[in-house]
Order: sequence, then C-alpha cells, then structure tokens
Amino acid sequence: MWPNDVGTLLHAAFRVSACKLPGSPTPRRRVFMDFTQSLLLIALLIAASAFFSVAEISLAASRRLRLRQLADEGNPRALQVLHVQEQPGYYFTTVQIGMNAIAILGGIVGEGLLSPYLEALLGQWLSPRTATSLAFAGSVAVVTSMFVVFADLVPKRLSMAQPERVAMWVVGPMGKVLVAFKPLVWLYTRCTDVIMRLLGLPTQRDERITPDDILALAEAGTKAGVLDRPGQLVIENVFELDTRTVTSAMTPRDQIAWLRHDASDDDIRALIAAEPFSTYPVCDGELDQVLGYVDAKDLFQRVLSGRPIVLTEGGLLHKLVVVPDALSLSEVLHQFRQQHEDFALIVNEYSTVVGVVTLNDVMSTVMGELVTPEDEDLIVRRGDGSWLIDGHTPMQDVQRALGLDDLPGQGEYDTLAGFLMMMLRRVPRRTDSVTVNEHRFEVMDVDNYRIDQVLVTRAEPPSAE
Repeated sequence: MWPNDVGTLLHAAFRVSACKLPGSPTPRRRVFMDFTQSLLLIALLIAASAFFSVAEISLAASRRLRLRQLADEGNPRALQVLHVQEQPGYYFTTVQIGMNAIAILGGIVGEGLLSPYLEALLGQWLSPRTATSLAFAGSVAVVTSMFVVFADLVPKRLSMAQPERVAMWVVGPMGKVLVAFKPLVWLYTRCTDVIMRLLGLPTQRDERITPDDILALAEAGTKAGVLDRPGQLVIENVFELDTRTVTSAMTPRDQIAWLRHDASDDDIRALIAAEPFSTYPVCDGELDQVLGYVDAKDLFQRVLSGRPIVLTEGGLLHKLVVVPDALSLSEVLHQFRQQHEDFALIVNEYSTVVGVVTLNDVMSTVMGELVTPEDEDLIVRRGDGSWLIDGHTPMQDVQRALGLDDLPGQGEYDTLAGFLMMMLRRVPRRTDSVTVNEHRFEVMDVDNYRIDQVLVTRAEPPSAE
C-alpha cells in the first residue's frame, strides 16, 4: 500500500543523495536534466502511480453482487472484473511491481528536481552544508506530498466512491500491463504462493456469502437510509428461524382453547364465542388425548347454514401434525410444507402437550412489529426509558431490544420467564428481581405461576464506598 511506497520513495532519495565519489561533485550538485524535463517525468510517474492505485483499490472494493448484476445485463467488462476477482494473485502482483518501481524512480528524479534551486536560494543566508541539507529535505518533502495527494489520496477516494465503475474502466489497460510484466509476475507469484503454503495461509479469497455478511449489509443499509428498521428486523428474524425453538412462538398449554369430541352444539358455540381462534384441537376427554383439529371456517359454515355442529361427523377433523418441543422454527416450517398443514401440536419428551403452533405464529415471528398491533407488543418502551416486557417474550427479542450480548446460561431457556427461573433457581414471585449486565429485571405480575409482566430498568452503578 502507499505508506510502503512513500518509504521506498524516501529511501531511494536518501540512497541517491548518499552516492558520492571522492573528488567528484555530489549528485545534488549535478543537474541531470533541466527543470521542465524533471517536472514532466514526475507528472508521468504520478499519473502511472495513480493508475496502479486506482486499479488496486477499485478491484478490492468492488461488490460481487453488483458486478454479477451488471454482467447479467450484458456488460462484458463486469464479467472481466469478476474473473479477475476469482484469481486476483497476478493482478495484485502486477500492481505492486508497478507501484514500487515508480516509487524508486520518483525518489531518484524527485531528489534532483528542486534541490539545486533551493540550495542556491538558501545559500545566500545559510552555510553551504546547512543549505544543502535543507534543500534536499525540502525537495523530498515537496515530491512526496505530490505523490501522496495526486497518486494516492485522490485516486483511492475516487475508487472507493464508485469501485465497480472504476474497476471496469481499468481492467482492460491492466490486462495489457499484466501481459508486459508476465515473467516477473509469474516469478513473484510463485515465491509468494510457496511462502503462504509454508505459513499455512490460504492463497485464495473465500467468496462464500454467509448469513453474517447479509446481516451486515442489512445493518449498513439501515444506517444509510436505504432500508428501514422494521425491514432490517425481518431479515434478522428470517435467519434466526434456525436458532429459535418452536416453543418461542407457540401458544402455551394453559392458553389453548380445545374442544371435546363429544361436546354438544351449545357448548361448542359458547367456547367459540368466548375464545375465538382459527383452529381448535379436538380431544378425547383431556388435552393430552388429541384426535385432530377442526378449522373455525368449517364450523362457521355449519352455523351460517343452520346445521348443528357435531364433531363426530366425518370430514370435520383434520390430520394433526405433532412435533417435539426441541425443533427449530425452520424445521417446523419444513414439517408444514411436507405434510401440507398449517397447525401443529407440540409435545415434550414425556409426550405431554406443551403448546400449539400455527403457520401464522411462525410468520408473525418473522414479520415482528410489521404485523403485530401496538397494543399487543410483547416489548414496550416506556417514557422514562424503562421497558415493560411479557414473560413469554423470546429471549432473543429481549436481547436485541436491550442491546444485551452475553447472558448467563444461554441455551438453557427460550423466554424471559425461563431466564428469570434459571437465574433465581425457583419459580419467581412478584417483586423478585435480577440484575444482569447493568439491567435490573423485576417481576411485576405473576398469574398462577405464569410471569405476565417484567419491568426492566438500567441498574444504578455501585457507589464508590
């Protein structure tokens, strides 16, 4: 990179200035070419160095997704840049050879560009030795500044602003330069490959796109204003389907509305009116003896047509999908797709029903606040900066809202209630509190061992005493 080239430039200049022969004038006192020729040569070297600098940064900063899009639209230069990115070794070796050669030439030519004139000017007030030293330093400083600004900063800023466009512009000329330098490039590349293998380092860039890459792009898009915050959360939630268990999106056992298979028409109508849902499990006496489920639409059709609801009649019950509580939401979606159902019963290792989950529950987890009514938010930010959180809120949502990274016992719980039970080692009671990572979790309401509301505030730092 450029700092090395500046070092090479200074080193070359000092080396040239130190080359003195006994009885001969110093290189600083000899003018090899006139000022105009030297200045023209310096300008050409700066232009060449800027070209190599642009070629290097634009290729490294070019986004493969954007280049692939341009290539699919029929841009042949974008395809060339993609091919170079797949095997960038020869390309970057050519760039380094060119930049280092230019730095050495710039040091040789630049040392004599202004030194004689500055030395003659300073010699009117200073001793010859002091004037010579200051003239040399001033000449090197001026030439180095020209290289830094015009051959480094300006080209690189341009390349970072529009990397794909610049890379497509320079890829053609760089191909010709690479052909000219091919013998040297081959030699240096082989030496570099041997050293990389001896050190056990990879010789090619890993071009695989990971979920972390996509999440980072989404975050960058949100900061740039291209993507809104809810959209970013949707993307994050999609990738969390593999890590969230089904219990984080289920309706727990104590909130399941279910029907007896021998229930009367009046009992069924009363339950539907009291607890309207889209689906109801149908059981034989108790919840753990599930026979299937009935769709509310089928029940409504019977009601509207004036027919009695009899669950023992054929055609009403649908096949039930039973999944273990250890499955992830992604695996549950796979089960729905395989069995063409959108309702599943969740059981634990003892075959006890722990909850139910629907396709709508999973999609609500993905869509988050885009589909959740404001009065049903599980996490509510209050005016004083505190948070009121439902006990059944998935702990991943709590961590994201509070900005918490590492929590004790991660993997042992799915919800905020489970986290508090793990920390307290018992069923929490009202006013119980836990302080973790400068956040105080206080249980505000408990209903029949179910944690309804938790107040989260910033814990006060301990006093100096």
